[in-house]
Amino acid sequence: MSELLDQLITPEVRMVLYLMVACLVMLYILSIVYVVRDAQRRGAEPWWLWAVISVIPIVGLLAYVILRPSSYLVDREEQDLDIALREHQLSHYGICPKCGAPIDRDFVVCPICNTQVRNVCPTCHRPLNADWKVCPYCRTRIQ
Repeated sequence: MSELLDQLITPEVRMVLYLMVACLVMLYILSIVYVVRDAQRRGAEPWWLWAVISVIPIVGLLAYVILRPSSYLVDREEQDLDIALREHQLSHYGICPKCGAPIDRDFVVCPICNTQVRNVCPTCHRPLNADWKVCPYCRTRIQ
């Protein structure tokens, strides 16, 4: 039996087997490096992911690719900033109490449903909030 193995496993075949094992080890190490770096970019905790990939190489890598966060941390931060910017921009507007359409602070009536949304100063004709007792533009007392 050993003679047969010696005849089958020539130095060339042995070299090919060593190269295949070396390639598998390199792929294993590269998969761990990939998971750790990708997890850091996505904002996940990379150490427990590294442990899963180390223990279960191929299945762990597939599980990570399926279960990893869908977007990078930088993209999520940019989306949060965009949402905050839009909320800030919308804070300069109000909404119509009747139809819910966005209205500017200077609007007296809603342009969509013609509902009066603010009072008007009788002297300077500027829009006023409902709770104001004095016009801040011309000092006229509001009844």
